[in-house]
Amino acid sequence: MLHGPAPYHHGALRQALIDATEALLAEKGADGFSLREVARRAGVSAAAPAHHFGDAAGLLTAVATLGFEGLARALEAGDARGGSDARAALREQGIEYVHYAMHHPGRFRLMFRSGQLHKDAALEHHGTAAFDVLARGVRRAFGVADAAAMTPRHWNAVTALWSLVHGYAHLAIAGKLDPLCREQGLERFVEGSLRPILTATIVGLMPDAPGTA
Repeated sequence: MLHGPAPYHHGALRQALIDATEALLAEKGADGFSLREVARRAGVSAAAPAHHFGDAAGLLTAVATLGFEGLARALEAGDARGGSDARAALREQGIEYVHYAMHHPGRFRLMFRSGQLHKDAALEHHGTAAFDVLARGVRRAFGVADAAAMTPRHWNAVTALWSLVHGYAHLAIAGKLDPLCREQGLERFVEGSLRPILTATIVGLMPDAPGTA
């Protein structure tokens, strides 16, 4: 007797829909997203995504939440790689930010498109957690004990560093840096160009902070 494909169990179906969403986002962007196409790619009925996530925004919100959760882990890894050197830790956070965008371009673009996402407690929590890794790194570099003691100068440093790596990340995943890479490829170009850019920026923002960057 011939049998059809084995049905997904609940957790596997959820992950299959998320994986299909990420692949579709990477190929076509959020504007090319549809629940029907996600269902087709996952090999399930057209009603399955809505059954598990409510609507398109629910599925996109789940993917964006995972995106911020993963970004926070990447930033923490960069921070740890910097060790006791506070400025080096900030630099490594910046490298990880861009690498994360390069490895998850569809997810990364989606994370900052609030108009297509639900207002959601988990999404807000993980987005704040990722931001807090950077803010803590800046506080540490300035020798500031807690967020309540941060001045406009400290918050300006947070904004400047975030803007730098966020803009660089979008240039990288949009292919705008490709003409500069030549034969070395994007990964090596990022390593060679972003590190000195971050080092100079961090030293300029906090010349009196401990560390060598």
